[in-house]
Amino acid sequence: MKFEKVFLHVDLDAFFASVEQHDHPEYKGKPVIVGGIPGDRRAVVSTASYEARKYGVHSALPLAKAVELCPNAIFLRGNHKRYAEVSHKIMSIFKEFSPSVIQMSIDEAFIDLTGTEKLFGPPLEIAKKIKAKVKEQTGLTVSVGIASTMYVAKIASGYKKPDGITFIKKGEEEKFILSLPIEKIWGIGKKTRERLKNAGIFSPADIHGKSISLLTTVFGNGMGSFLYNAVRGGKEITFGEEAKSHSISVERTFEFDVANEYAIETAFMELSAQLIWRMHTENVKAKTVNIRIRYEDFYTITAQESSEIPVSNADDLLERCLRIFNRKYEKGKGIRLLGIGLSGIETSEKPTQAELFDFGNSKKAKLEKTLFEMERKNPSLKVRKARLLSTEAEQNNLFRRDLND
Repeated sequence: MKFEKVFLHVDLDAFFASVEQHDHPEYKGKPVIVGGIPGDRRAVVSTASYEARKYGVHSALPLAKAVELCPNAIFLRGNHKRYAEVSHKIMSIFKEFSPSVIQMSIDEAFIDLTGTEKLFGPPLEIAKKIKAKVKEQTGLTVSVGIASTMYVAKIASGYKKPDGITFIKKGEEEKFILSLPIEKIWGIGKKTRERLKNAGIFSPADIHGKSISLLTTVFGNGMGSFLYNAVRGGKEITFGEEAKSHSISVERTFEFDVANEYAIETAFMELSAQLIWRMHTENVKAKTVNIRIRYEDFYTITAQESSEIPVSNADDLLERCLRIFNRKYEKGKGIRLLGIGLSGIETSEKPTQAELFDFGNSKKAKLEKTLFEMERKNPSLKVRKARLLSTEAEQNNLFRRDLND
């Protein structure tokens, strides 16, 4: 029997800031900015609560600017081990409703509900159940988009944030996209909007009226094809590379194109911490590291590096990612998305060739695994792993990969 495709896209509302507000009730109702504290050099905002966003604070904003816009905010460096723990709990809830959950990052996922209606009910009812269960078990809210295409579901999840549900019925995808202002079309950033404006294109309807040959001629094959498909409901636009192969991956889409080296390294640190948590959770290992870079013009490149020695810890993964990135990155070009992944996944129990020159990696891995197991068994346990920092930039880094709480 052939079922109609149904996707949920779930966004965890202002995730890092919401976790902090949940864990610290005194922060509720106040502007919370996760990313660093005033005085941290070169730090950038990771997440801002909705109270802080009213002042114009957003992710990837230099922290100094956030202090200027919202000086009375509560500024925090961030507890990424805690965020990964909560994210894992929420992703586990999603998997109760579908065997196909594609985790895009620490705070968003697609849930393929195709063929699950007899088990769990209509898509809208499933969305309500998921929201209620997440709220009950974590105290947090999520926003959900429901549609027949992944692309429309992703846009719909942001339509009524925070704590909203938007259901786009089959056959109404294109109508929904054409009803939106161009600023709400996912994948069309500020620079692309400027290029569209210069070409006399001001709305999704204007894009819809152009042929694919014209769009690809003016904007290039990647962006032109994307624009053509996006305003038609995004049937050709898919997400989640790991659905195609035996791998695990995470990625982050930036609100604004990023070219700052420190912000890029910070993003890789976050992603490495998330992926290592998943590696421990799923009890797997891998020797191949993949990175994905999507530039401001929607040109996307992927690259990978393999080693005889599996990835052992977050520091090791970060080092490998940065090595690949520095070989492939077109310096100064704006980035809209970064992703990292591990492929060729094997169970951790499989014997591994010993590393000739260890440089402390095995000790780091054992300590990291020990901390993970301790906190998994006792989530209330607060454990901090100290990290020796060799450069001033690292000392001021807001996302110290110290497995803290």
